[in-house]
Amino acid sequence: MIYNNVILEVIKEADIDTVRALLRRQGELSRQEPGCSRFEVYQSQTEQSLFMLIEQWETLAHLEAHREATAFKEIYEPRILPRVERVPHPSDLVFP
Repeated sequence: MIYNNVILEVIKEADIDTVRALLRRQGELSRQEPGCSRFEVYQSQTEQSLFMLIEQWETLAHLEAHREATAFKEIYEPRILPRVERVPHPSDLVFP
């Protein structure tokens, strides 16, 4: 399994609702992709500008294919990334 976690911070407060809606749509599309075991989008309760993506892919090839799919190419890259600061956290599962 490949675990990819990403923290996003919306740059302009006025973009928070737009980013939330775009991330929701990206999540819906990403979950339909081959090899996607988990794709969740979280928004901080204490800092509304912070979002976290929790992703789990069956193989690295599936994650790489995701980066060429509609959710990434038509939503994430052009419409979300310009509005956020992004910190990726490729991760290893410690428990369970």
